[in-house]
Order: sequence, then structure tokens, then C-alpha cells
Amino acid sequence: MKIENSYLNEVKIITPDIYFDERGNFSEVYKSSVFKNNGIRAKFVQDNEVRSKYGVLRGLHYQLKSPQGKLIRCILGTIIDVAVDIRIGSPTFGKHIKLELSADNKKMLYIPEGFAHGYLVTSKKSIVIYKCTTYYDENDQYGVIWNDKDLDINWNFETPALSQKDKTLPMLKINKNLPKY
Repeated sequence: MKIENSYLNEVKIITPDIYFDERGNFSEVYKSSVFKNNGIRAKFVQDNEVRSKYGVLRGLHYQLKSPQGKLIRCILGTIIDVAVDIRIGSPTFGKHIKLELSADNKKMLYIPEGFAHGYLVTSKKSIVIYKCTTYYDENDQYGVIWNDKDLDINWNFETPALSQKDKTLPMLKINKNLPKY
């Protein structure tokens, strides 16, 4: 398994080793000792699975009182995954990383607490699974609007399908509910 730092050091890009034979393939996608040896000390408590169709954009989401670290993996289709540093006082505040995750490339993205997360489905359909370090709390939902000009995220998509909630998220610079670094 290869674990590398991204432009945002705390966000890690993980590429599992894949072993092929005439039956198919095998890959180890999570091993706590390997993660720990590479600076990921997360303890995961919840797994989620999301099915979406082409053009759906989910995010940019985060929790504030019970922040979630996430290990994101796309097991069907292709997504553009984005993590944004929203920690007040961080030297990389407002910066983002964007990475294609797919069933074919098998890459994963580890996003620690203090980052907003979102993704755009670029295939006909997708299944995304992700591990979380804390439980989802419906009363602790926050976010940043997907097309915030100050974030300068190039989604390469003009009109994604958004939830009603995601359509009304604030821009980062006027967001009053942000974590501290």
C-alpha cells in the first residue's frame, strides 16, 4: 500500500497494492498498522455507502462539534473528490485538493477533521463508501457552497444536481461556523 502526502499535508492519497490472477484481483484497502506508520492515527467508528448518478455533487460538508475524519473510496464509477482546509488560522486555510477516485484506479483519500469534503459524480452512476472517525450527527451539519469563487475549485461542470440544503450553503469567507487550527 502506498500512502503519500497531498498538497495539504494532513490529507493523504492512498493507493492499495492490487494482486491479479485468473480469478480476478485482491487488494488490502485498510490496515490500521500501515495507516498509523504513515501518520494516520484515525480510529474509524462508522462506514457509509452512497449511490449517486451522473452530475450529482454532494458537499462541501463538515461537522463542527463532532468533526469527522473520512477515508473515501469509490467502488463503482468515477468521482472528483475535493477536500478544503477550513480551519481558521491554518497556513493552508481555504486551499483544496482535488483527486479523481474510481473503481479502476482504486485510489482513496484520507481527509482529517477540520476539512470540508465534497465530490462530483462523473460516471453514469457511482457507489462511494467511506469510513468516519465520529458518528454522523444530523444536528451538527455545516458546509460551504460548492462554487465559492474564493476557493477556485474547477469542477469542470456547470450545473450539477444538488440537494436543497447544498444549494443554500454559505461562502467560506462569510461562514461563521468554522473549526480552529
